Amino acid sequence: MGTPSGFGAALMASSPPLCSDARQPPVTSPPFSPAHFAGNALACRRGDRLVFSGLDFSLADGAALILSGPNGSGKSSLLRVMAGLTPPLRGALTWAGVALGEDPAAHRARLHFIGHLDPVKPVLSVAETLAFWARLGGAARGESRAALERFHLGGLADLPCRFLSAGQRRRLSLARLMASPAPLWLLDEPATSLDDASIEDLLSAIAEHRAAGGMVVVATHHALALGAAETLFLDEFFPRRTP
Repeated sequence: MGTPSGFGAALMASSPPLCSDARQPPVTSPPFSPAHFAGNALACRRGDRLVFSGLDFSLADGAALILSGPNGSGKSSLLRVMAGLTPPLRGALTWAGVALGEDPAAHRARLHFIGHLDPVKPVLSVAETLAFWARLGGAARGESRAALERFHLGGLADLPCRFLSAGQRRRLSLARLMASPAPLWLLDEPATSLDDASIEDLLSAIAEHRAAGGMVVVATHHALALGAAETLFLDEFFPRRTP
């Protein structure tokens, strides 16, 4: 599941109508090298409670995984484990067969994690915010502007973020997915506060990312039409007994 790079967003604190509703051409990303992201026999504890246990997952390039389950079943916790923000209580995570613990910095650099909160600095403009994230992600100049247009924020580029609506803040957070390439997207309820047109933009971005070999893990209560996606039901891994 990451903000500078997607991961950096997880560590940061935390209007006028759009000038045009014209659809913009897609932002193209380079294809990613084939990879394989997997977890084996994972367990996670939150406070004094064991959230899930004995959980396995496996993602190849171009794959999508939907995390499903009631509130408290561990969807957000699993995304944080996948992102390296929370170490698993038990089990192992690997990328291309190599344990993530051998190079955690490399794992942070290859993912975008978008959580429930939109890490937007109120004093920065929309363009400044996305350009900052893109630079930290190593993106070329100009990609942040293209990403803004992709999520229909170009007309708000100079607006301070404190004036954005909830839906606009969410679209700005999602724009960083397109502003700097990363093979792994970890998305926690990404459709929150989005209207139907913005959800279509999100689905289109996910489809293009997967076509380039990228991987997506989505925790959602929405019925998102990702296509050829596997579903992991978190309540099936609820521990029946305290270990």
